[in-house]
Amino acid sequence: MPGTLSHRLDVTKMRQPDSSSRDVAIRIERFNAGREPERLALKYREMCNSPFSFFRGSAHLFWEDLDARKSALPDSPTIWACGDLHLENFGSYQGDNGLSYFDLNDFDEAALAPSIWELSRFVTSVYVAAPTLGFSCASANELVKLFLDAYRTALAHGKAHLVERDTATGMVKTLLEQVKKRKRTRLVESRTNWKKGRRRLRIDGKHTLPATDDQRADVTRWLGKFARSQPDPGFFKILDVARRVAGVGSLGLDRYIVLVRGDGGSDGNAIIDAKWPAPSSLANFDRLPQPTWKSEPDRVVAVQRRMQGTAPALLDAVTIGRGGYVLRELQPSKDRLTLREARGRPGRLRSVISTMAHVTAWAQLRSGGRQGSAVADDLIAFANDSGWQRPLVDYGRLYADKVERDYEAFVTTQKERK
Repeated sequence: MPGTLSHRLDVTKMRQPDSSSRDVAIRIERFNAGREPERLALKYREMCNSPFSFFRGSAHLFWEDLDARKSALPDSPTIWACGDLHLENFGSYQGDNGLSYFDLNDFDEAALAPSIWELSRFVTSVYVAAPTLGFSCASANELVKLFLDAYRTALAHGKAHLVERDTATGMVKTLLEQVKKRKRTRLVESRTNWKKGRRRLRIDGKHTLPATDDQRADVTRWLGKFARSQPDPGFFKILDVARRVAGVGSLGLDRYIVLVRGDGGSDGNAIIDAKWPAPSSLANFDRLPQPTWKSEPDRVVAVQRRMQGTAPALLDAVTIGRGGYVLRELQPSKDRLTLREARGRPGRLRSVISTMAHVTAWAQLRSGGRQGSAVADDLIAFANDSGWQRPLVDYGRLYADKVERDYEAFVTTQKERK
């Protein structure tokens, strides 16, 4: 690939102070303007917990800064990117065929992008998370090398596979076994209570908040319209609605969990997650021409279906103007890969980092040649060129330092405003 072998990161440019570290709070508030105040406050509180939580909640800063430093990374093939690749954007779920899978988890930021941009966010996430996890710099370097080597190997093979439960190991195997054993009835029972002979969603202030009468009416209207287009409209008959609290980046946008009749009877009920996705902050740059989508939910669902090996249960899009909701059956947050179990134990991540790399490469191969993304031959050629790895690692390491500074500036601002 032209230019990659001789490319080196301009370290002095990265180390120069810039306005982004001084006005980080203003940039974040501008980006989040108009979001629901109650859940936005929860987002800001979560972002103050650690540099990694801050990193998760501020993907727009990462893409804005990278766009301003396009020359910092070598050229690479255009791929379909999930747009927020980091250590916790992987998880297990039940597919629409009833089987359990481990794959990329969130596609709200999905867009066409250079493959090295997608990788840069993951590499940065390792260096950002390392101090919180008690990992040494040497351990972080090792994890990054493991990821990139496994990614290149999987990409060079040129064939997408699935993570199999029988061959999975460590944390991934545990997650897949967990999903296999989980039944819809048990999930519904854990999220609901019986009141006056009727099942109602449990409001705990942590995962769920009460919905207003107007919000219930809105959900009833658009979900009813969607249901009429489905083979079994009665499945979507609404029994209860609550606001959902989940994730970090999307907090403050409309998100609901909806208890529906399902297959009928008290044991047949189901819970649907309905999420309003914002436009992708990765797609906002002139150098990245994007397809025209009917709506943001259509973008998210279309890219998710082409990148994942099997779609989650009930995955669909409800379009309302240029916006709308991404629907899928509720997947518990505990099914997502979290870093808590790896704290002080880098070996726990070594056993899963290769799987993350394989999943990433397979998603790019699976979606290759679609609406402007590179074909498999271009991706294989990229995998066989090693010249892009060093500048990528340098960028991730240096940008992690900037995340730390931005985090401290943001926390200071939040404390001053209390």
